[in-house]
Amino acid sequence: MTLSNYHIAYFLGIGGIGMSALARWFNAHGLRVSGYDRTASALTDALEAEGIRVHFEDHPDRIPQEVKDQKDKTLVVYTPAVPGDHLELNFLRENGYAIYKRSEVLGALTEGHPTVAVAGTHGKTTTSTMISHLLYDSGHPTAAFMGGISQNYSSNLLLSRDEELPYTIVVEADEFDRSFLTLVPNIAVITSTDADHLDIYGDHEHMKEAFLQFAGRVNSQGRILLGPGASALKGRTGWVHTETYGREDDLIRPENIRPEGRRCLFDVQVYDRQIKDLELYMPGFHNVENATAAIAVALELGVQEEAIRSAIRSFRGIKRRFEYIVNEDKVVYIDDYAHHPGEITALLRSVRALYPGKKVTAIFQPHLYSRTRDFASGFSHSLSLADEVLLMDIYPAREKPIPGVSSDMLMEGITAPEKKRVSAGDLKGALANASGVVLTIGAGDIDRLVPVIRECLTEGIDEAQ
Repeated sequence: MTLSNYHIAYFLGIGGIGMSALARWFNAHGLRVSGYDRTASALTDALEAEGIRVHFEDHPDRIPQEVKDQKDKTLVVYTPAVPGDHLELNFLRENGYAIYKRSEVLGALTEGHPTVAVAGTHGKTTTSTMISHLLYDSGHPTAAFMGGISQNYSSNLLLSRDEELPYTIVVEADEFDRSFLTLVPNIAVITSTDADHLDIYGDHEHMKEAFLQFAGRVNSQGRILLGPGASALKGRTGWVHTETYGREDDLIRPENIRPEGRRCLFDVQVYDRQIKDLELYMPGFHNVENATAAIAVALELGVQEEAIRSAIRSFRGIKRRFEYIVNEDKVVYIDDYAHHPGEITALLRSVRALYPGKKVTAIFQPHLYSRTRDFASGFSHSLSLADEVLLMDIYPAREKPIPGVSSDMLMEGITAPEKKRVSAGDLKGALANASGVVLTIGAGDIDRLVPVIRECLTEGIDEAQ
């Protein structure tokens, strides 16, 4: 595909995190951008504020007239989450539009540019956003398509200050629907290969095989970094130089980790080079691991030690990744995107380490019927690390209900002292006298409840103050 042929970009599923970054890129480069999404969200609100038109009714009549009038100049981008019976998608197909998956367009954008691609079932959003920040903050020419909203930039897109210079592209490489197999990176980071998306892959072995295929697409002169959760791939990635990171015997590793409240001090060793006394304002040992990979990539690309030190110190994380909503003596409220048992375990262990002795209440909204079915026991086991679990209905996203699959199948295996099935309307009563640490957890629309929960938790505090 030759992207310069198009003057209009129309997105189906424009409110998705990956789709919205692409929409922002085209908008920044002068194309007329519009799109459809199923529901309004903070992301679609932000896109509209940036001049991108968005509608929420699936009907060909809602497609902008300029799209209909200029078919040959229109690029249609869709996400695989759009169902096959989608009216607008089928209208556009029947009328011969140029229609590409998001991953195909992202692959075309990266052609001819040095590319860093970060893949993995956990940690890829934080790691790719850290790399993006380290490069951009140091003045390294960068274009970054991030899988989350950076707290530093309030966006999931970063564009170099001077696009006339050759620039490095940083992308989050998504394993869903094998999307990452459109990329040809110079540097690849694979953080972990835990089982996920079994509705796509069938079983864990086929999913790991896809990660090996991704590794096989790395430029022969490039480099692959494997996190502790992906180290088993070492020796299977062909001729490309491959290194593991994060463990105490790795050549790339964190050392001397010293948690201090919401700050973490640590040293990092990258081959024979050591950087001491780095400050990361994100809690959790897993985030030090993510930072280690980001630092290794930045050094590989020529970023200087003092620029790395400054950028790590100024990194403020990603929205919905251990995001503090309330931080008071009586109650702490954290919102997190975790939607896999491994992620929930890491989240709850970090909370326990930060707030020993405090009651932990986890409000969890499962994401996808298939994921709930495939990892039911894992979800129950991870959620049992909380003192109280408030369990919501499954958020279906792209899926239709699966008979016999519901949140109820998690309840029996949860061994937390308190557990309860709740709806959104129940939360205010359930949290009326909450103290300790409250967490909202999930990748669905649970973030819409954040303002309500915040108001509920701070009501008494605000009155006292």
